[in-house]
Amino acid sequence: MLRVSVSFPTERIITNLERALIKKQHSPSAVQVIEATEDAFKRLIAPSVEREIRTALTEKAEAQAIHVFSENLKSLLLQPPLKGRMVLGVDPAFRTGCKLAVIDETGKMLEVSVIYPHQPKPDKEGSKKTILALLKKYNIPIIAIGNGTASRETEKFIADCIREYAGLVSYVIVNEAGASVYSASAQAREEFPDLQVEQRSAVSIARRLQDPLSELVKIDPESIGVGQYQHDVARKKLSESLSFVVETAVNRVGVNVNTASSSLLQYVAGLSKTVAENIVKAREEVGHFEKRTQLKKVPRLGAKTYEQAIGFLRIPEAKDRFDSTGLHPESYSVAEQVMAEAGIDKNMFGKQEAVDALASLDVKELAGKLGVGEVTLRDIIDTLQRPNRDPRDEYPQPLLKADVLDMKDLYEGLEMQGTVRNVVDFGAFVDIGVHEDGLVHISKLKKGFVKHPLDVVASGDIVTVWVDSVDKNKGRISLTMIPPAGK
Repeated sequence: MLRVSVSFPTERIITNLERALIKKQHSPSAVQVIEATEDAFKRLIAPSVEREIRTALTEKAEAQAIHVFSENLKSLLLQPPLKGRMVLGVDPAFRTGCKLAVIDETGKMLEVSVIYPHQPKPDKEGSKKTILALLKKYNIPIIAIGNGTASRETEKFIADCIREYAGLVSYVIVNEAGASVYSASAQAREEFPDLQVEQRSAVSIARRLQDPLSELVKIDPESIGVGQYQHDVARKKLSESLSFVVETAVNRVGVNVNTASSSLLQYVAGLSKTVAENIVKAREEVGHFEKRTQLKKVPRLGAKTYEQAIGFLRIPEAKDRFDSTGLHPESYSVAEQVMAEAGIDKNMFGKQEAVDALASLDVKELAGKLGVGEVTLRDIIDTLQRPNRDPRDEYPQPLLKADVLDMKDLYEGLEMQGTVRNVVDFGAFVDIGVHEDGLVHISKLKKGFVKHPLDVVASGDIVTVWVDSVDKNKGRISLTMIPPAGK
């Protein structure tokens, strides 16, 4: 459908070549050289140069596409979890109905159902009764709605239900990219053998809100559509880059070895898929691990693997508090000495008194005294100050909503909060709670020059935007993050 070609200033190039090649204009062989030059350029040189230029530009574009996808994926994986809350997951659809799944605070599925609030056979009253009954039965504080087909219509329906409900309930639009891929996978069938594919999808959507990282690692990274042109790039390069992003995110956050799935464990540095599955089997057979050293008994988990992986594996219920932190066992003795210098013990972990005592230490002097590097010592002190630190807590929490807007409610200059859904080379798409995501063009991300949108925003960010223009006929919303005059 589209054709791309490189346009050369052919006449000028041939003239320059002739000038360089022909020393005597009136030479008997000049005509032959001219003909040879023209033929060589048109038939051999021009196509060769065009191929080289296109290859170089394609490689550059491919690298940029992979970079954008990787950065968006990293932001998605590191979205903060909503821990300790019961969630009602909703997988929207028209003809087949909206699938519902209730999961408890630990991610365990409690109940599934289906409602038909939309065309072609709407049962709004019956659907509303089902939703209200589930909210009341389980005292659910939050509803997760997938952002796929019928998402906005379902959002409006859920908002109507919330108005009629006596309790406090909010809802969140969750990026469901790849949920259907997981739902039809062998892992999903093993996890929920009695559920239909669509019901598994509703469970996945709910869990994505509770703990995005643990749920998203079950899906092939390429199926999570948060990039640009990713279907046109080299599969091997894309796969390697995305796998690295997932591994980095998992190891940065750390893994609870007593609750993690094999899908999550296999991304821990040093652990293969086989070893990850062996850890889960050992946990099921023997029960929860009580200390890190028990992992040495897991089949195929040798000394080298243990040494590489153990710093990323946590045991929150461990008797030795160090086993619940990001400290590597090799650093336990140094950590003990640091605590002795600060005059604290393990029972004071996380308390302000311990934080202040550790902050008062002279790192440079103590590093020399203990014979360790300053960087290593700073990491140990930071871990002792915040033993249960989750780097995702530093990111903005998901935007909770209780009502819905329509495009007709928008007007120029309206200030709103929205969630960045995708970042591309020319700007960012922001969900502001209407049927279409709005586009913040790169020129409107902030005052001054912006080299790339990723320098300003990332997927999952909660941002303040102002409506720049609305085209209701085309369903386009232009937004700006530059405050209007007087704001």
